[in-house]
Amino acid sequence: MWNQFKTIALLGALSALVVGVGGALAPNSLGLFVVLAAFLNLGAYFFSHKLVLAMSRARPLGAGELPWLQQTVAELARNAGIPTPRLYLVPEAQPNAFATGRNPKHGVVAVTAGILELLSERELRGVLAHEIAHIKNRDILISSVAAMLASVLTYLANILSFTGLFGGSRDTEEGSSGTSNLLFILAAPLAATLIQLGISRSREYLADDTGAQISGDPEGLARALAKLQRTAQVIPADVQPATASLYIVNPFAGGGALLHLLSTHPPMEKRIARLLEQAQGRGATFGRQAA
Repeated sequence: MWNQFKTIALLGALSALVVGVGGALAPNSLGLFVVLAAFLNLGAYFFSHKLVLAMSRARPLGAGELPWLQQTVAELARNAGIPTPRLYLVPEAQPNAFATGRNPKHGVVAVTAGILELLSERELRGVLAHEIAHIKNRDILISSVAAMLASVLTYLANILSFTGLFGGSRDTEEGSSGTSNLLFILAAPLAATLIQLGISRSREYLADDTGAQISGDPEGLARALAKLQRTAQVIPADVQPATASLYIVNPFAGGGALLHLLSTHPPMEKRIARLLEQAQGRGATFGRQAA
């Protein structure tokens, strides 16, 4: 219910954004922007996950491709009690993964080429369980819509920046409009990050917990997270910033202090510590290595 409320709020924000900016740019065409907002809402609900996959350059895996991976996803989906998600491969060197889709029936798990080379089968199983947990917990739609909203914010800021370069203001009214546009251009990237930050952090903790239950191996996921975090700090990410909150590890983990403050992901140390607490009593040995 809470996720549904947040999804409706995000769709409402998307409508307000399109109508508000459109009305400011072309007041005589306000009706057109209202219709455009309605179409964007429908598109965000039904196709935001496809936009995310397209932005990530992901392709679906064939029936006989990476059979171990497909068998593992099917097993974990059975454990979670959801339909088997479709598997996609992202041609990205940085090891990472994400889930998307509007509901469990249309769930998708995407892994990068880099993660297949870095992790052991046990660690990759933990990552897949985490992503399937996102699908089971039904937070994939809101994450995809948030990514789309962030993309629209960035796109509108680019449009306003472009029009500002080639259309100077000639009177006071236009000068005031230009000032408003400049403020929007400056605030849009921060607003996009804050939207994703408010959605992503709590859901990552929940997906860690649920994923550990699905796989029965919290230590495997903890090991994977530690490896992914270290690698993300040295291998640059070639991903769209709007989709960063979807990934299991922040693709831009190697950024400066400000980027860490505005990170869409909770601190990795806390995530690993929570998982290792779950692993106590299972003979886990990873705690000393991660400390």
